[in-house]
Amino acid sequence: MGEIAPFLVPIVVPSVLFLSIATAVILRGPLGKAIGERVAGRKLDGDSAAQAEALHAEVDELRFRLSEVEERLDFTERLLARQGGPDALPREEH
Repeated sequence: MGEIAPFLVPIVVPSVLFLSIATAVILRGPLGKAIGERVAGRKLDGDSAAQAEALHAEVDELRFRLSEVEERLDFTERLLARQGGPDALPREEH
């Protein structure tokens, strides 16, 4: 192992130095800031909070509309079951 170590030093030291500098540069940019804010658990800014509120309102509206569609489907299924199923429906002849 003593004979290999002198040959690895010129390869390992610059590689570690390069990776350290590259990591520092990347983490100082927007990606690093985003990771830092995520880790710190900071609050959303005004625009993000407004967008989140708009999305919540839209999801609530979609849930309401879906529940109405489910009620209509249940009504239609009960109506068809009472009349004898889909075979009891009049067919259009061409």
